[in-house]
Amino acid sequence: MRHIRLLTATGTAVAALALTACGNGTGTEDEGAARPTTPVASAEKAASGEAAARTPQAAAGGRTANGAPVARTHAPDARPSASPAARGTQGGTRTGTSGSAGASVVLCNGANTTVTAQPVARPLNHMLITVKNTGGRTCELPYYPVLRFDQMQWVPQADRDTQPQAVVSLAPGESGYAGVLLSAADGSGTGGMTARRLTVGFQGLTPNSSGGPSATPSLPAEGVYYDSSLKVTYWQQDRDDALNW
Repeated sequence: MRHIRLLTATGTAVAALALTACGNGTGTEDEGAARPTTPVASAEKAASGEAAARTPQAAAGGRTANGAPVARTHAPDARPSASPAARGTQGGTRTGTSGSAGASVVLCNGANTTVTAQPVARPLNHMLITVKNTGGRTCELPYYPVLRFDQMQWVPQADRDTQPQAVVSLAPGESGYAGVLLSAADGSGTGGMTARRLTVGFQGLTPNSSGGPSATPSLPAEGVYYDSSLKVTYWQQDRDDALNW
């Protein structure tokens, strides 16, 4: 091994390079600081070119350096909002139409139906109200009938356990039904009296709104006895559902 030192003429050391020659056949090792052989400007240009190749937005034609298409991403706050149609259906709210798109709801009432009221033997102290669609269009029976015997000053309430899953809809010629509990079988009702006249009111698409003309079905000649237990069912599509409650 040999060491070589070079000094400048002015006596100032400008470089120190130690070269170690090894006898194992691996060559010569540089123990000093290696300096770049590429000019600074060229190195910066190459670095900027590599960065550009890695940046999809800088790649020509929206592609990466290897020619693959750039997968564009959205900012977190750029999520698309629900379409107007989807927003309009949230919550399941009725818009006042049924059947074909844009067709107005036709309500069943005293103008397009015939209504009968008939006491039944079973269940005890019950009466069946039948509404038959005599019009030319399908009609709907929302909620429950609003009953008034003679000059009665109160409205019988509906049994909520009888509320159907869907509004009763009657095609022309079809019938809907409601059951009426006239009086308590055990005699617990109060204020009992015999009625000679019955008015059946129809509700609109919102509770307690008017659904159109009422009906006045005939009652038996002997009248109908009722007391404070008087209540009704919601309108039903099936006769048995109106009576079995």
